[in-house]
Amino acid sequence: MTTHTGWRGRFFEDFIVGDVFEHPLGRTVTTTDNIWFTLLTQNTAPLHFDHEYARRTEFGKPLMNSTFTLALVCGQSVTDVSQNVFANLGWGEITLPNPVFEDDTIRSRSSVEAVRESNSRPNLGIVTVRTTGYKQTGDVVIEFTRTLLVYKRGFGPHHEEN
Repeated sequence: MTTHTGWRGRFFEDFIVGDVFEHPLGRTVTTTDNIWFTLLTQNTAPLHFDHEYARRTEFGKPLMNSTFTLALVCGQSVTDVSQNVFANLGWGEITLPNPVFEDDTIRSRSSVEAVRESNSRPNLGIVTVRTTGYKQTGDVVIEFTRTLLVYKRGFGPHHEEN
């Protein structure tokens, strides 16, 4: 019997400017996701949790909470981008060009925009990616940049296993 280890993610050395990662998992978002996330974050906009209110808007149905969309799409990128993250340094240029509704299926991809050594932490590098989330129609629903510190190979909590 052979034991195989699972995917452990990319390390700093694995990122090349211009590479694109099609993230493997999509997710159909639900009414429960929308209501729980909205109330958990104390967002009082009824457009996200009051179906009767939302029915009377120009959308005719609830909009997914946009910070849920950000969290979901960022989470979808972890397996390819930040499995070996030390810290997120920031998100920027967040745009939401099209709405997400309950029952939409969201998928995402990330492209590497910049890679550089950390000046203050020799065991880490700085990576900037642009991540795009899109729904089943192909419409882009969110785009953002994310900059993070990523462990170099041989460092980090699991370095003895790399």
